[in-house]
Amino acid sequence: MAYTNALAAYKETRIRTASPGQLIVMLYDEAVKQLETGLEFLNKSKAGKIDPSKIEVFGKAMIKSRDIITELMVSLNLEEGGEIAQNLFALYTWFNRELMEAHMNLDRDRIKTVKDQIDSLRGAWIEIASKTNSEERQIEGVNIAG
Repeated sequence: MAYTNALAAYKETRIRTASPGQLIVMLYDEAVKQLETGLEFLNKSKAGKIDPSKIEVFGKAMIKSRDIITELMVSLNLEEGGEIAQNLFALYTWFNRELMEAHMNLDRDRIKTVKDQIDSLRGAWIEIASKTNSEERQIEGVNIAG
């Protein structure tokens, strides 16, 4: 019980102290994790036969990933973000549509395509977040990044 509370406190502190870029990366991390859970379930299914006792795990993973993508959508500032924000919005909309279809049709390929693209965006955001954090540290007068 104490371990669970400590872990929850750590996660909460990590989220509260994260920069906006780090929060975006965390969302991408969790989306990739959820999509991998969904793919694992489908890959374990024998010859397309789904184990009814485990379908809930798949459903929750797909819903969580769509919820995360929706959170990414609402975090966009379409006025100040310009074309990049609009393109991300369109991409996130497509992700959600693909995942909804994949969920209904148990389509591995669609899930994998979305997961791979989210993972690619995640890599870009990691770079952006690290540069932003490095610049913020230098502005404060000390470069602790190295």
